[in-house]
Amino acid sequence: MGKFRDEFPDRLIEVGVAEQNLVTVASGMAKMNKVPFASSYAAFCPGRCWEQIRTTICLNNQNVKIVGSHAGLGVGPDGATHQMLEDIALMRVLPNMQVFAPADSIEAEKITLAIAKTKSPSYLRLSRQDVPVFTHPNTKFVIGEGVKLKDGHKITILSTGTASWHALEAAHKLKEQGIDAEVLHFPTIKPLDKDLIIQSAKKTKRFITVEDHQI
Repeated sequence: MGKFRDEFPDRLIEVGVAEQNLVTVASGMAKMNKVPFASSYAAFCPGRCWEQIRTTICLNNQNVKIVGSHAGLGVGPDGATHQMLEDIALMRVLPNMQVFAPADSIEAEKITLAIAKTKSPSYLRLSRQDVPVFTHPNTKFVIGEGVKLKDGHKITILSTGTASWHALEAAHKLKEQGIDAEVLHFPTIKPLDKDLIIQSAKKTKRFITVEDHQI
């Protein structure tokens, strides 16, 4: 946000510690054909302003992009109050809302550019902690498509967001024990790539889900 402010000072609106106001202002801007990105810590947006998102954005199908940072457990000294572990569940249940969780910074950039071009309410879930960058800039991102990170036939590990790196590491360790795991990464949580899941299920017959979130 700081970098955006410095480069485009006339395009940043600071509303203070008022997340309910943040998303309501964004909805009004979308109504006037702007493409607003509303951002705060995920614990507070969507955590604190879920009802305003539901009423002013989703029920009216306004083109607002919500970016929740500091999601998951890895918030360091910020502690339990900032460990947002319910935001995926909160956002995916909303009508018209698309939900995204990138694996790393490269994928986060791709998703940002993709949702800026859509007309749908969108939620982009970001972590705070440093995470390995393992996706490739030249790989095409398509909304609603999952990614097979590793082929396997014994078990399928389904993951999303920054948890996918850990899932991939686990699969390599399992390989050393003679267990050939398939790893599927879902940067788009809603709409979900059901076809990829079913295809893998028919092959491995066993699933484990990994997410930095409540079950």
